[in-house]
Amino acid sequence: MTSTAPSAAAEVGTFHVDRYFEDFPVGTVCVTGGRTVDMSDISVFAGLTGDHYPLHTDEQYAGRTQFGTRIAHGPFTFCIAVGLVALAGFYGEAIVAMREVQSIRALKPVRPGDTVHVRVEVVAAEPARKPDQGILSLDYTVVNQHDETVMTVRMVLLAKRRSPLEG
Repeated sequence: MTSTAPSAAAEVGTFHVDRYFEDFPVGTVCVTGGRTVDMSDISVFAGLTGDHYPLHTDEQYAGRTQFGTRIAHGPFTFCIAVGLVALAGFYGEAIVAMREVQSIRALKPVRPGDTVHVRVEVVAAEPARKPDQGILSLDYTVVNQHDETVMTVRMVLLAKRRSPLEG
């Protein structure tokens, strides 16, 4: 298993790192920095998406649920995970497109005040239809400040190749 951090060649505040499909062998891992979720994040997400379900926006309602308080939307936790990996510079400019999200499992609630980080691991790397691209399958594990896994995601991305395959 290889631990990979953003390249030292990365410009501060940008993601102009020359990385390619070939730079992501199976077993490559990146662990991101953390992000603390606050109530305003949850409110803004509800406003942006129109998802004002009371579990996320009504403290009195949420207080009567199994969670005892408001919690973050599952899709918001997913979005934070995607953003943390981007901020880490893990992919550089290698990614052409997202192909699919094969699974998302919300395992524990994310509450206001929780700090989460992501461990992303390359679990498969295979050729794509286009010879200048490859397909990366990645497992994202979102972990809170108590070292509890709160979400897992299997994501499939298209990445550009350094050298197109002959064929």
